[in-house]
Amino acid sequence: MAVRKPRRSARRSPASARGAARSRERRRESRPPRERGERELRRRVLWAVPAAIFAIFIIAQGGLVFALGISALGVVALHELYSLTRSVRPVDLAGFIALVGLVLAALFGEPFHVLLVLVCAFPLTYAIAVARPWRERVSWAIAMTLFGVAWVGLPLVHAVFLREIEHGGALVLDALLATFIGDSIAYSVGKAWGQRKLAPRISPNKSWEGLVAGLLGGTLVFWGFETAYQEFLTAGQALAIGFCVALAAPLGDLFESLIKRDFGVKDTGGLFGPHGGVLDRLDAVFFSVPVAYYVTLAVT
Repeated sequence: MAVRKPRRSARRSPASARGAARSRERRRESRPPRERGERELRRRVLWAVPAAIFAIFIIAQGGLVFALGISALGVVALHELYSLTRSVRPVDLAGFIALVGLVLAALFGEPFHVLLVLVCAFPLTYAIAVARPWRERVSWAIAMTLFGVAWVGLPLVHAVFLREIEHGGALVLDALLATFIGDSIAYSVGKAWGQRKLAPRISPNKSWEGLVAGLLGGTLVFWGFETAYQEFLTAGQALAIGFCVALAAPLGDLFESLIKRDFGVKDTGGLFGPHGGVLDRLDAVFFSVPVAYYVTLAVT
């Protein structure tokens, strides 16, 4: 009678899986730099398309759809921040409730109601923190919870304010285009010709050359898109708003870079694939959109 040979297990051991992963990484690194760059660009574009469609949809809808859409992004951004600071156990639930409350107050109420929600966030955070079974580092937990509400929630409030004014949808779209395209221009110019480091202790890859290019590019993108497709601002107004938006955007980027460097991480999450997490993608927007709102009120 023939004796069957035992089948080999199809499952890989952890060591072999790690070896296979290292082998794939070595193959990627062995590709020519130009090929790696093209593959990375394709990945970024593929991940950016659905995000752009989502953004255009909620901006076009406005109202509650816009508020709920940015609230969802805000909750994910807060989750990313609170995950980085899990050692101090931030009060996640209080942060999520406060953020959604701020956005809804901005939509349905007045600035007074936004301030009221922000004030109520303090006792809410305290109450939930006290109700938890642990007390270690509770001061840091409350501080980090409210820091996240301010960093993420207040810019989203201004996004609602900007969307709700006359021509608000166009202004939000223009601000986003100026922010993202300006950032891409700054990155490309800095990578190709950057010599003078902008903030080596915070973000070593940023350069003054990239900053100037991004500032010019973002300003012209805002002005050009408004002039070509919208025409509700004068050229001077569009240039003023675009310049301030393009100037604020890299500050938001540097702010998040400082936080990430403090925690020793490259990306805060992976929702947007090669673009990182929500905080990585919207860090500049958290600064540029409030600036767009106040400068628009000032010049129109």
